[in-house]
Amino acid sequence: MKILMVTSEAVPFAKTGGLADVCGALPAELEKLGHEVTLIIPAYRQAKSAGLPLQETGIRFDIPIGSKIVGGTFLKSTLPGTSVSVYLVEHDDYFGRSGIYQDPSTGEDYRDNCERFVFFCRAVMEAIRLLDLQVDVIHANDWQTGLVPAYLKLEYSAVPGYEQIGTLFTIHNMAYQGVFWHWDMLLTGLDWKYFNWQQMEFFGNLNLLKTGLIFSDRLNTVSPRYAEEIQSAPLGCGLEGVLQARRDVLSGIVNGVDYRDWDPATDKHLAANYTADTVDIGKAHCKAALQRELGLPEVPGTPLVAFVGRLATQKGIDLLTATIRDRVQTTEVQWVILGTGEPDYQDPLRYLAGRYPNRVAVKLEFSNKLAHQIEAGADIFVMPSRYEPCGLNQLYSLKYGTVPIVRATGGLVDTIVDASDAAIADKRATGFRFSEYSELALNESLQRALSAYSQPELWKQLVRNGMTQDWSWSASARGYGELYRLTANSVRRGLASAR
Repeated sequence: MKILMVTSEAVPFAKTGGLADVCGALPAELEKLGHEVTLIIPAYRQAKSAGLPLQETGIRFDIPIGSKIVGGTFLKSTLPGTSVSVYLVEHDDYFGRSGIYQDPSTGEDYRDNCERFVFFCRAVMEAIRLLDLQVDVIHANDWQTGLVPAYLKLEYSAVPGYEQIGTLFTIHNMAYQGVFWHWDMLLTGLDWKYFNWQQMEFFGNLNLLKTGLIFSDRLNTVSPRYAEEIQSAPLGCGLEGVLQARRDVLSGIVNGVDYRDWDPATDKHLAANYTADTVDIGKAHCKAALQRELGLPEVPGTPLVAFVGRLATQKGIDLLTATIRDRVQTTEVQWVILGTGEPDYQDPLRYLAGRYPNRVAVKLEFSNKLAHQIEAGADIFVMPSRYEPCGLNQLYSLKYGTVPIVRATGGLVDTIVDASDAAIADKRATGFRFSEYSELALNESLQRALSAYSQPELWKQLVRNGMTQDWSWSASARGYGELYRLTANSVRRGLASAR
């Protein structure tokens, strides 16, 4: 099938989070399955300075934005290692900024984000015609692309070349909805009649995620469990009614891992490479190297517990910090934290690292190299998330022989088998899960993990179970291929019944 993937970010062009990882890896796997994929993203400053070859297409376009006409052009590149064409929508006033969604100097969203992504979505619709793209399904992702399905349904459905295009809309995180004041409806160019509670309006505001949910042919999320969770409060974030109404076309597919980057057997960032057969020796080297790097005592037998991610409410940092504070003096454990985020979470962690330098190492930064080294050097990886649409670090941890402790939410449920007595006996266990969002529940799971760590044969089994699983993109890509087929077929049936 011919797929047009529309996203606000994709590696290696531009990235702020997991969305970029998905949209950079999935097209390559889809191509292997025989699909013809085209990727389209904004031409951010970050994308234009990524060191990738970019070509001028010479194709310009003019787009109505409210009462004005705004011009733009397309650049062309290729997704590295593939023949996937990548088109970048260029307009420097909108996208030639130092940040993607926010001003890095203030940490605040750009005030004209609605206008920027109205422009992007309209440019996507024009790209199909101007670039002569043959498209069966548009795969849109998150609120930044939510207007694409609306424009297709409301303005382009009768235009030659657009009549049989279907739309799949993927929700990567319900908490980010693209909510703007009601007068921004004028920027979209759509009739005010669509600004109503059943379509684009949300408590008096314009909601672009809701727009995508309403006008797309099919919906999916990045794990089956999350697809269930968002149909009720609180994880539906106010849109649970919309999702309940569309549950017949809503499904979930777990994100994959790009093992070209995340494989301890080939990872160039590690002190030693290893496989499931050599994990004991290789991981010991990586642990010692990590302890030296972070200034922790080089003690092989002390469990090393790690966290890598955003220091944000979603990630359960309050539980993690409280657990470290309670255990740091009484439990022989080393803690490693890597990430940046809200000052209210950074400051207590900074204090703990300063107060207990032999037990707690905190790096308030983002370092891809160190993230790899932590996955390889840690014994346990903790993810006490309030919610987690899919999660990737638990999948990295499995591959690197680092046993996860996770809260039972979203994709963490779909990917981690709790070390119950039955799962251990069946040799299916891969980690430790807890349900209640509380420090007590996290502590109990940590204690279970530390008890297992003290039993070498049991720990080896958990490590091996995780390392031998396959969470590559190949299975996920097949799932998306099936969704594309269902999407295209539903459009064809609709056209046939309308005749």
